[in-house]
Amino acid sequence: MKHMTWIVSTLVLITASLAAGYWWGTNHTAPAAPQAAAGGAASDAGSAATVGTAVPAPAAATKPKVLYYRNPMGLPDTSPVPKKDQMGMDYIAVYADEEPASATPLVKLSLDKVQKLGVKTEAVALRDLRSTVRAVATVQADERLLYTVTPKFDGWIEKLHVNTTGQVVKKGEALMDVYSPDLIAAQQEYLIARRGVQTLAAGSAEVQGSMQRLVDSALQRLRNWDISDTELQRLTLDGKPTQYLTLRSPANGVVLEKMAIQGKRFMAGEALFQVADLTQVWLLAEVFEQDLAHVRVGQSVQVKVDAYPDQVFAGKVTFIYPTLNNETRTAKARIELANPRSLLKPSMHARAEFSSIHAKVPTLTVPDSAVLDTGTRQLVLVQRGEGRFEPRPVRLGARGDGYVEVLEGVKAGENVVVSANFLIDAESNLKAAFSGFGQSVDGAEPKEKGETEAVAPAAGAKPEIHRGEGTVEAVDPANASVTLAHGPIASLKWPAMTMDFNVKDAALLRALRPGQRIVFDMAGEAGGEYTIVGIEAATAKPSTAAKPSTAAKPSTAAKPAADARQGR
Repeated sequence: MKHMTWIVSTLVLITASLAAGYWWGTNHTAPAAPQAAAGGAASDAGSAATVGTAVPAPAAATKPKVLYYRNPMGLPDTSPVPKKDQMGMDYIAVYADEEPASATPLVKLSLDKVQKLGVKTEAVALRDLRSTVRAVATVQADERLLYTVTPKFDGWIEKLHVNTTGQVVKKGEALMDVYSPDLIAAQQEYLIARRGVQTLAAGSAEVQGSMQRLVDSALQRLRNWDISDTELQRLTLDGKPTQYLTLRSPANGVVLEKMAIQGKRFMAGEALFQVADLTQVWLLAEVFEQDLAHVRVGQSVQVKVDAYPDQVFAGKVTFIYPTLNNETRTAKARIELANPRSLLKPSMHARAEFSSIHAKVPTLTVPDSAVLDTGTRQLVLVQRGEGRFEPRPVRLGARGDGYVEVLEGVKAGENVVVSANFLIDAESNLKAAFSGFGQSVDGAEPKEKGETEAVAPAAGAKPEIHRGEGTVEAVDPANASVTLAHGPIASLKWPAMTMDFNVKDAALLRALRPGQRIVFDMAGEAGGEYTIVGIEAATAKPSTAAKPSTAAKPSTAAKPAADARQGR
């Protein structure tokens, strides 16, 4: 019995020892990796061996694949291999796991900023691209419905039946009574020939035929002088010449011009009346040169006039004149309009709208407000998620009413920014410029690739000082500025370049001369600018590396420089 108790106790102790060893190994072997890196790997390995547990090797971090390198200033330029731009700045690597996978980086904004900017989007869709061309126009009488009363004989106006301009007349209505010796002579010839036919009624057929031809000839002469059939019938019935003959209106219409005056002598071919039928009028529209492609014969037109703002008149294009006005760069389009109530008057001004569809099938379009035109290319901002926008180049086609055709660059269903896109574009360019210097818009380091976050300095915190070394190019004491050709500034990741700097105290510039080599300290200001706060002469041997002045306390030898920075 004692032997069995001893065996059970031994097994319990062994089990407890193994459990304790396993617990110690799992809690003390994990930190062994940092110690091993610091030189204590041997002791930790021995401990691990004591407890009989193996230390798992850390998994090798897989480095993402570099797709290409983009311009650090946000320009549309990429490179398959690392290179520098004209300012000596390194191109920024774009990895496979970054968004977007295209050559254009995303613009990322907080939801609060999106709301403040008033960003609105609209879907890219297939639409009937319709264009409306607007032109000013003038109402004119239809040239085919103009009539002029012009006598073909000399005479005098005895009486005017229509004596006012604008008077409405009907076809066959008496206009005036005229006296003409030629008309009296023609009437007498007709009556003599007619009596001759009656006298020679018993004569031969040849003689009767000859006399009848004289009658017809005299009658035709009166008709050629526009003597109406009514006057000729009266002449035949009465059998005697009339001293005054009546000239009648050739058509229904309005008297546009009246040159006839009672008692006036007129010559053959002289215009006495002009009558126009205004039941149909012409509208001559002045179409600009760039809009002529959207105007065609047979196209429907809507016309509005100031006299009747609540009415719309419908017409059709019947002719496009073949010449262009060199001064106004417009061509005339003739529109025919029905005018049964005579509301449209000649010389009245109007506005014509030509509406047309560009294609027989719907085309892929975006709102024209979504297009950012740089002059050499066109961009749209495609929404890629909440607060994320991708500037994407597009190739545009025809333009319509509020929309523009997109030939390539976007797909149907994608949302593009139609409001505040210029503000987003400005935000994008500003971030791209500062990201080239390794900073955000507010002077902070980028929080992550493709996105910056403004970090407000803590209240009462001293600004960080950055030290650089360079050569004075120019000094402007009046504006408290200096132009420096400085070397690389490691703390800001700036390459060597020539820049203008503002100086906090103009007294620091008194001892500076062009060509002088100096060491300067500068501090960041609001808006991402840097101001020089201290200047001292450089040593004979230029420093190989720029060190921030805040890395260590200035030594006693640097005290004059500190005094100079304080303007002493």
